Amino acid sequence: MQITWLGHAAFRVEIPGAVILIDPFLSGSPTFDGDPMDAAKGCTHVALTHGHDDHVGDAVAILKETGAQLISNFEIYAWLAEQGVENANPGNPGGTVDCGSFRTTFTVANHSSGTRQNGQSIYLGNPCGLVFEAEGQPTLYHMGDTNMFGDMALIQEFHQPDVGIVPIGDRFTMGGRQAAVACTRYFDFRVIVPCHYGTFPIIDQTPDLFLAEMGSDAGKVKVAEIGAPFDV
Repeated sequence: MQITWLGHAAFRVEIPGAVILIDPFLSGSPTFDGDPMDAAKGCTHVALTHGHDDHVGDAVAILKETGAQLISNFEIYAWLAEQGVENANPGNPGGTVDCGSFRTTFTVANHSSGTRQNGQSIYLGNPCGLVFEAEGQPTLYHMGDTNMFGDMALIQEFHQPDVGIVPIGDRFTMGGRQAAVACTRYFDFRVIVPCHYGTFPIIDQTPDLFLAEMGSDAGKVKVAEIGAPFDV
């Protein structure tokens, strides 16, 4: 499995038979420096954790350009279908969908989900975390935007994820201290990739607090460089 952090909560995940873009907030991101379509080259799936603009990002343009399959909750699917997205594989928390070379399970995330269009608020369903499982590959859990919650223990019990993509920026998600407690109390990750920091001035700018709070488990943390792929 090859992972590339594209800034904020956006990731490119490559496994045999699939290239998955998660929450592709690219063209509007202060930290992504490149062409969104270059980042999406070869994309087979676009997975969205929830409907906020800093997560949906360039999804519609990428889906139309590449013909990739959308993975999202039902409300986001219906909203994007109105914008011309045709290839979709929707679900909701508790459900698992077959994506060909991998499976995606929708989990609970403690957050919100929606956008504004023409001055009106649009409800976009429950926010989700996403667990990606493929034969012979590490199990990857992208938490989405979330608080810490006790049922994370059930996600560990059911899926035993090897790799955790964890928001740490505070204000809209867990901060470093909560994220560290979540990772060490509820999960047995082999690799932890922090995200959702450094993008905007009102969230934490560095992973320093998270690393400090991880203590003896700090060695599990992979502080990714934006645009630089790494293998797990």
